[in-house]
Amino acid sequence: MQSDGKSGYQLMGGADTIRRLVEAFYPKVQNHPKLSPLFPPDIMPVMEKQYLFLTQFFGGPSLYSDAYGHPMMRARHMEFPINRELADAWLGCMQEAMEEIGFSQELKEVILHRLKGSAYHFINTPE
Repeated sequence: MQSDGKSGYQLMGGADTIRRLVEAFYPKVQNHPKLSPLFPPDIMPVMEKQYLFLTQFFGGPSLYSDAYGHPMMRARHMEFPINRELADAWLGCMQEAMEEIGFSQELKEVILHRLKGSAYHFINTPE
């Protein structure tokens, strides 16, 4: 995902914006009745991993791989029963977080399009 030679990481505003996105996103996940049971009560380690992953996923420094090795995100999510409804809920929380921190409509669409591929790739349980 690049526009005018800029990575998604740059288009989003870099590290500070990704941190703000993660901080806006996880309270929404924790308050979602279907998503919250999938996450531990201490959400801080999950938030940190998400920050590292999104930084790398959108073209920033390889923080996640440097700390944890290859992301192997589908394999890391296999222990959780994920269906289309949960993937859509996760994406909905992300969209709300992007709106909260003020992403433009165009940037939200680009980011969501990229995240949909991953969210739907994690589906491992039929409806």
